[in-house]
Amino acid sequence: MADYSLTSVDKLFKTVFGKLSEKLYNSQNILAARVEKDFNFTGSSLKVSMPGGFGGSVGSGSLPTANVKPYLQAEIETKSLYRRLNIDRKSMYAAKDDKGSFVRLLKEGIENTVESWMRNFNRILFSDGTGALGTMDGTNSGSGTTGDPYLVLISDATFHEARLEEGDYVNIGSDTSTMMEIVDLNVATKTVSLVTISGAVTIGASDTDVIYMQGSKDNDPIGLAATVGDNTSTIYGIDQTAAGNRRFLSTIIAAGGAEISPQLINKAVLKIHKKCGKHPNLILTSYEQFIKLENQLENQKYVVLHSKDESLKTKIGFDAIEVTAGARRIPVMIDRFCELGEMWLLNDDHIKVLHQPGFGWFDDDGTVLLRHTNADGYEARYGGYLEIFIKPIFHGLINGLAV
Repeated sequence: MADYSLTSVDKLFKTVFGKLSEKLYNSQNILAARVEKDFNFTGSSLKVSMPGGFGGSVGSGSLPTANVKPYLQAEIETKSLYRRLNIDRKSMYAAKDDKGSFVRLLKEGIENTVESWMRNFNRILFSDGTGALGTMDGTNSGSGTTGDPYLVLISDATFHEARLEEGDYVNIGSDTSTMMEIVDLNVATKTVSLVTISGAVTIGASDTDVIYMQGSKDNDPIGLAATVGDNTSTIYGIDQTAAGNRRFLSTIIAAGGAEISPQLINKAVLKIHKKCGKHPNLILTSYEQFIKLENQLENQKYVVLHSKDESLKTKIGFDAIEVTAGARRIPVMIDRFCELGEMWLLNDDHIKVLHQPGFGWFDDDGTVLLRHTNADGYEARYGGYLEIFIKPIFHGLINGLAV
C-alpha cells in the first residue's frame, strides 16, 4: 500500500512533475518553445543598451572630427504571472491506496495548470500588454445571473475567439473589485455570456467597456502587438517616435485588403533584411492566411520545426510549410492567437523571456501544497515574474490582409 504524505507529494512536484512542467513550458506553442529564456534576472529593473547608429566620425582629406556613437537604453521591469491549482483532500486520500491513481490525479491537475498558464502566456505574446480581451459594442442585455447572464456583443475590430475562453474570470473596464465569469461564447454572433461572481458593477445596455483578464489591466508583459505591431508608442522606456530612433522600429506593411502571396512575404522579408541585415527565421499567421498561402504554393515542402531546448529536440516538433523569401527558406506556421488578417515575420533569436529566480511551482514555505484556511483541500501555485524583451527592428508584420 502506497504511503503518501504532504512530504512525498511535495517530492513528486519537484522531481517528477517539475520535469513535466518544464517540458510543457517549452513545448506548448512554437514561439514560446523557440525564444531564449533567462531565469536569472535579478533586481527591480534591467537596463539594456543598444546601438542607435554608427556615430559618424569619418571623413576624407583631413582628420575627421570624432562624434559619439548613439545608444538606445531599454529599461525592463518584470510582471507577475500566476496560475493556481486546487486539490480536494478527500479525492487525494481516496486515491491513496493506488499509486497509479494518485499519480494520475496529480498529473492531470498539474498538466492542466501549466497548459492553462501557457495558454494565457501565448495570448500575452501576441498582445499589447494591456490585458484586454475585447471591447463591448454597446449592444448588451441580461442581468448577469446564472439564469440570465449578460449577453455582450464584442466589436468586430476587437473580437478574437482565442482570447475568450469559457471558465475565465474577467474584469469590466477599470473596475477590479467586480469579477465575472465567461460561461459561453457564440463565435458566429461574436457574443460572450458573463455571470457576476463578485462585486457590484453592472453592465448597461449600451456600455462599451473593455473586458480584461482578471487582475491583468495594464499588468501583462509586453507582447508583439506593442513592440512589432506599433511604431508609435513608448516601449521599454524608448519613445519610438523620437528623432534618431529609426533603428529601433519594426517593419509594418499594411496590405489594404490584398491577398497574401509569396511576393508580399518576399517584400516584407527583404525590407526587414535591409533594415538590420538579418532575415526572419519564423513566420506565424492565422488559419485563414495559412490556408490561402498553402493553396498558392505548388509542390510545397513540409518541415518539422523543433524546440530550441536540446532535451526536447528529438521529442517535440511543430508542422510547418516553407516559403523561399530573401534567399532564405522560412517556415510558416499557424498560431491561433494571430488576428485573422495578420502575418508575423519574426527572428526568434531576438526575442527573450527574462524571468526572475523562483519561476515554476512555488515552494518558499518548504512545500508546494498549501492548506486552505476555510476549505478541506490544498492549493499549489505556478508562475513567477517575467518580461518579454523584443527588439522590433529584427521583426515585421503584414496586417490588413484579405480574410
